[in-house]
Amino acid sequence: MAAVDSTVDVRHVGCWIDGQVVDSSSGRLGTVWDPATGEPQARVDFASAEEVDLAVAAAKRAFPAWRETPLSRRSEIMFRMRELVDANRQKLAKAIVSEHGKTLSDAMGEVARGLENIEFACGIPNLLKGSFTEQASRGIDVYQIRQPLGVVAGITPFNFPAMVPMWMFGNAIACGNTFVLKPSEKDPSASLILADLLSQAGLPNGVFNVVQGDRIAVDRLLDHPDIKAISFVGSTPVAKSIYETATRNAKRVQSLGGAKNLGAHRCRGRC
Repeated sequence: MAAVDSTVDVRHVGCWIDGQVVDSSSGRLGTVWDPATGEPQARVDFASAEEVDLAVAAAKRAFPAWRETPLSRRSEIMFRMRELVDANRQKLAKAIVSEHGKTLSDAMGEVARGLENIEFACGIPNLLKGSFTEQASRGIDVYQIRQPLGVVAGITPFNFPAMVPMWMFGNAIACGNTFVLKPSEKDPSASLILADLLSQAGLPNGVFNVVQGDRIAVDRLLDHPDIKAISFVGSTPVAKSIYETATRNAKRVQSLGGAKNLGAHRCRGRC
């Protein structure tokens, strides 16, 4: 964690909890570097375990009402989000260029691939249909229903700061879960842009939250009893560690390690 010279005028990047930007009181900060110049361009808060708890608590409070929200309403919000992401492609791409160092065309491609996942989530009323089988056995009918888990979390990597979060939260939220995102501390601004767009789309406060930070935030998410599922994309050693820790804590886990470009290896306890 490199310190930023306090005399240098740089942006401040906070967390997003319960529908608003929240500055951390942990006293721990990271540096967001400008890859074009090598100079610091922002300070990013590193949330404490207690601040992660605040984000999870906000998501837990929001879950009952969001779960009861009709599918048509959830879909309507996803459609609005789709339009807002489309209208803000340049803004998202420029944030990626500024902090990650991709070319603008590459960043625009990343946003486009993330947008495809939001578009998929717009069809959630059809995707969540269950099934019913009469007389599967003598006098036995079988039915299947799909229900949200509760509070779920995503831990996303440096290389796709907009696309991978959209992979995760679009479907999770559309299905009725509430979400806590822990993005990479190296390029955190795209996560706050997405949080603001979701708010503009009409998503209720607390349904989507962002905690900035490092391993302290990750470890708390893995240990927190109210987090029901974790999705991760990153290196294989970290994927294995996250899988082992989260499953030990009785969470459902999607742990994608050794990702290259758009390919990924799904860690099932052996990476």
